[in-house]
Amino acid sequence: MKILFLIDCLSSGGKERRLTELMKALRSNQDIGFELVTMSEDVHYKEVLTLNVPIHFIVRKTKKDFSIFSKLYKLCLNYKPDVVHCWDSMTAIYSAPVCKLLHIPLINGMVIDSPQKQNIFNKYWLRAKLTFPFSDYIVGNSKAGITAYNAPLKKSIIIPNGFNFNRISNITAKSKMLEQINVKTGFVIGMVASFTIYKDYKTYFKAAQLILDKRKDITFLAIGSFTDSTLAKSLIDEKNQKYFRLLGNKSDIESYVNIMDICILSTFTEGISNSILEYMALGKPVIATSGGGTKELIENNKTGFLVEVANHEELATKIELLLQDEDLRRNMGLAGKERIENVFSIDTMLNKYIELYKQIKNKQ
Repeated sequence: MKILFLIDCLSSGGKERRLTELMKALRSNQDIGFELVTMSEDVHYKEVLTLNVPIHFIVRKTKKDFSIFSKLYKLCLNYKPDVVHCWDSMTAIYSAPVCKLLHIPLINGMVIDSPQKQNIFNKYWLRAKLTFPFSDYIVGNSKAGITAYNAPLKKSIIIPNGFNFNRISNITAKSKMLEQINVKTGFVIGMVASFTIYKDYKTYFKAAQLILDKRKDITFLAIGSFTDSTLAKSLIDEKNQKYFRLLGNKSDIESYVNIMDICILSTFTEGISNSILEYMALGKPVIATSGGGTKELIENNKTGFLVEVANHEELATKIELLLQDEDLRRNMGLAGKERIENVFSIDTMLNKYIELYKQIKNKQ
């Protein structure tokens, strides 16, 4: 069976990590071959380049580059995939008409969040409405996402993200990481997410500074694209800046998570978060904004705490509760790791995708 994967880019991010891990896992399956199309030359996950699979860089020259349709059409004619699997809304727009013309089954994998605004002013919701009718299957990584996009249930399949535990087999020692970023405090608290409108760093920083008014034994980390930006720095009072490390985009993220005592994800909308998967797989207690797919991942009061959107006081209270109770931190971390092993492993994700691919192949 031949699969053509399409993604807008391979920069650091959740869907990019998920596709990377899926392709790595599929390499050992002799019944499935695949090629990759990416619409950007930005490749953060360098392991993709070592998989020995053809990568086609079909780069947009403008936001509305209609030449992409013909390039993709020609590629499909030459490769003759049994299925096209797109991973975001932009590649869904480009692949839907091509697949329809060539009678190639399309898996639309754009459902990776759970948008609050469901109208034509939300470009992702609009793209969903345009592409769902031409999609043979719609894959979401959370029930919340499928519901939010109002995806037709007969076409919809939920395949949550899976964590590959091989990623933590060779992490850098804690002492070396702490020295590298010059951390000498007793506790480290961190959030891994890009500094975008969808992630609520403002609430995280406000909660952190509320705690720093009471104690100075904590360093707060922010890791992800643009977390080292001027705008991000402006959210922190000058008196508190020495207690923050705004690190920007980083590789080897597992080594950074490993030094954290408590892990945070403050957000406005979320599917199944790769950051939370990483936190829990490394045995860390998690505090995250309730809603979306996060409720499907975190068992409140067992593997972590769920807090209200944009409530920095509640977030600060939960952080303080964990800081004061070492046993609670350890037990939540262990429960979280066990949940990832049992429910959200890479093998579970891989088997569900293979089952889907075989289902499509058997219908042809």
